[in-house]
Order: sequence, then structure tokens, then C-alpha cells
Amino acid sequence: MSMDGRTCVITGSAKGIGRGIAEYLGEEGANVVINYRTSEGDAYEAVDAIESAGGSAVAAQADVSTREDVEHMREVCHEAFGQCDVLVNNAGITADKQFTEMSREEWDRVMDVNLGGMFNCTQLFYDDIWNADEGRLINISSVVGKQGNFGQANYAAAKSGMFGFTRTIALELAKGGSTANCVAPGFTATDMLESVPDAVLERIVSGIPLERLAEVEDIAAVVRFLASEDSSYVTGEVIDVNGGMDL
Repeated sequence: MSMDGRTCVITGSAKGIGRGIAEYLGEEGANVVINYRTSEGDAYEAVDAIESAGGSAVAAQADVSTREDVEHMREVCHEAFGQCDVLVNNAGITADKQFTEMSREEWDRVMDVNLGGMFNCTQLFYDDIWNADEGRLINISSVVGKQGNFGQANYAAAKSGMFGFTRTIALELAKGGSTANCVAPGFTATDMLESVPDAVLERIVSGIPLERLAEVEDIAAVVRFLASEDSSYVTGEVIDVNGGMDL
């Protein structure tokens, strides 16, 4: 599943799942655009890691909810590597609060980044993906989008919205020979879980049939498959990577 010469833009890839995806694809020979909003140091560490492994990468600052920022990221991509072959919409935020106490501002901010950012990036890179030799759109959702989660009405709604968006864009991209798929990770061992109390983590793990959190590599491996030519007949799918939480 070599990615030699393929140019991949991964939003929110300075840390966590996004960084794992970026480094995986870079190790497979892809040209990688590392996107960050505020984590500049982490972004350039990711670039260094990819280049140290023999790959090529650049960093691009952009708040995906701001269209002008995404236009700048596209310019960085085009100047460094040419058109984008693979877009991974990974950037996302949380603003957790019980629904009765959630403000409209907290609702809107999560929607603006998680759905609005996906809209901006997909629309601005759409022509690239359409014109690419087997272009790929990959959206990173969450098990929360399928199951819900207490205190995350905004996040769950946004992640669930990715499913319908992916299936619709898959239909529209198909005529150009490109694909769109969605990956829905379960609870993953990243910085986002470091603040979760041990007792809560134990309760989460007890509800996972495989009895462990996902590792970033578990998610990245699935994305790598979807980004490769080996997935050319897979489109419009939502692929769960959650250790069996739906069983």
C-alpha cells in the first residue's frame, strides 16, 4: 500500500490521531501537509519526524473554520507539492457540558470547527480530489456520533453529521473516479484522555470487548488503507474502529 508521490493534507495533525495519521502516511512515502491552529511547535516536530523517516512534509497554520485560512493552507500545499490527492478531515474540538447548561456559543463553536471546517476544506480541495488519479476524501468522525455521550450533544451531533456528508460527497465524487469514506474511532489513547479520571477510564475500557483503548496506530492503519489505491472500490462507508463497542 505504498503512498509514494501522493500528497496528503491532514487537518489537526500536530497532535493526537491526526499526527499519527500524518506520520504513518509520511513513512509510506506520501508528501504530507501538517495542519495546526495554535500548536506550532508540535507541528514542526511532526514535520521533523516525517523527514527523519525519509518522507516529505510541510506545516500549514490554519483555523479550518475560517475560509481564508484554508485558502492559505491550499496555497502552501500547492507551492510545496502540487495538487492534493488525499484530504483527511480530522480537525475537531469539544466543548462538553450537559445540554441544559450548554450555551449557543458552545454549540456553534463545535459546529463551526467540526462541520464547518469539514465543509471549508472539502470545498476548497474538491477540484484537487476530483482531478487526482484516484483522489481520496477521508473524514474522521467518532463512536460518539453513533452512540451519543453524556455532556456531548454538540460533539455527537457534529460527528453524526459527518456520516451523511460523507455518503453524499461519495456519490458526487464517484463520477470522477474518486472516493469518500468516514472512519469512526472509539476511545483512543491520546492527550485528550489524560485528564479523564482513572475510575472513568476503567469504566470505559470495561465496556470495550477488546478490553483496551485504541492506539493511534490502530486508526492510522485504517486511514492508510483508505488513502491507498487498494481501497479503490470502497466508497461512502463509515468504518468503525472501536474495539467492538457496537457488538
